[in-house]
Amino acid sequence: MRITAGVQDYVKAIYTLQQEEAPVSNGRLASYFGFSAPTITEMVKKLENLELVDYQARSGVRLTEIGEKIALEMIRHHRLLELYLVQALGMSWDEVHDEAEVLEHVLSEALEERIAEYLGHPQFDPHGSPIPARDGSIPQRDSCSLTLLELNQIARIVEVEDRDAARLRYLADLGLTPNSIVMIVARAPFDGPLTLNVGEQQTQQVLDSRLATRIQVQIERSI
Repeated sequence: MRITAGVQDYVKAIYTLQQEEAPVSNGRLASYFGFSAPTITEMVKKLENLELVDYQARSGVRLTEIGEKIALEMIRHHRLLELYLVQALGMSWDEVHDEAEVLEHVLSEALEERIAEYLGHPQFDPHGSPIPARDGSIPQRDSCSLTLLELNQIARIVEVEDRDAARLRYLADLGLTPNSIVMIVARAPFDGPLTLNVGEQQTQQVLDSRLATRIQVQIERSI
């Protein structure tokens, strides 16, 4: 079976989108990649021929067991590389996504294991995303979206979605990075912005509620 970088990108995207809703429609894939519907349909049929997805034209695709295995391998490569680029090479968390997107396709299993060993077999990447183990298992933790916090609940950020570099820089400027303490002190109506106290100094920041959905937190206590 010939698995190209393009195929790897598609199964990884389908795996990611499946975590929100399955099956994954062609329309959602088109929005994710920014491609036309015919381009998506052509690739989905190719994935079906490779037995990497189960495809139903009216509903969408689900990864097969083989497809999921490939997706998890790519995600492991990507997140280990991101952490390595941050810890070993000193790159910032907003720089590493695009570099890892390229390198994940050429990383050998031997080098992957050396990187994992060098990093101490980590469970989470610089953005707090779980790193799949070699056997495909995913580290679990109890977390929720920042938007679900009640007023005056104190929580710790554990994960920030990592695809957009400009968004990561903006959130970092607000102090909204993994391990930061946050508390919602006010909500504007009609899905308006959230007013947050951030960090030990409780610096007040205002955050668009759409951005808040991209942040996962663990609740620590209420006051």
